[in-house]
Amino acid sequence: MAATTLTLSSPNALFPSKAVARSKAPALSLRPSPSHGFSSLSFSRSSSSFSFNPLRVSIEQKGMAMKKKPGRGGAAGAVCYVAVLSPRNLQWVSAASTLVLTLAKGTAIQKSFLVPFFAIQAPTSIISWMKSEYGAWAAFLALLVRLFLHIPGELELPFMALLLVIVAPHQAIGLRGTKEGAIIALLIAIYLAFQHFSRTGLQKAFDQGSVVATVGIFGISIASFLFLI
Repeated sequence: MAATTLTLSSPNALFPSKAVARSKAPALSLRPSPSHGFSSLSFSRSSSSFSFNPLRVSIEQKGMAMKKKPGRGGAAGAVCYVAVLSPRNLQWVSAASTLVLTLAKGTAIQKSFLVPFFAIQAPTSIISWMKSEYGAWAAFLALLVRLFLHIPGELELPFMALLLVIVAPHQAIGLRGTKEGAIIALLIAIYLAFQHFSRTGLQKAFDQGSVVATVGIFGISIASFLFLI
């Protein structure tokens, strides 16, 4: 009996139906087609959506903002601290303290020193008003009142300060806002503080009758010292 040999040239020889089905299927082409281009574009968009997630980015930004929050608060606190100690605010503190010392009763200082101190440390808006036409009219009316009526010494000091600012030369007014002017104001404040505490006494300086003048002395001294920093 002759031996029968079966040679398989391909797997399709055993399964002819599958071979026919595969032959009917369209061949896979590597050339791009409009539909393939659209699918690749949609796939790239979908992949980009995975790489760029708006929700994740917003969460990360919120986390970074929360981490930086203490720094911002510290910076805001520093800015507020600098704003409180601005030269303009210190000038208003000096002007208010000078007015308190001018009207205070419980002190034995020589109040005439407050006139040049006010001219150096007063706010710029007040000095501009004094040197304007309104200041000239105010000085004229005050001079008329002074000629015919008696004015107490405490109320005469503002009039003297007004006249001093009006007749002051440009070189004297130019000391305002400079280090030399701040040194002069600090020396005046130290001298007035020495007079106040040496003549009134350290214990009596904080009594009910002298505490207002003591607050004014501290005001002009601290403001003059901060001008040099």
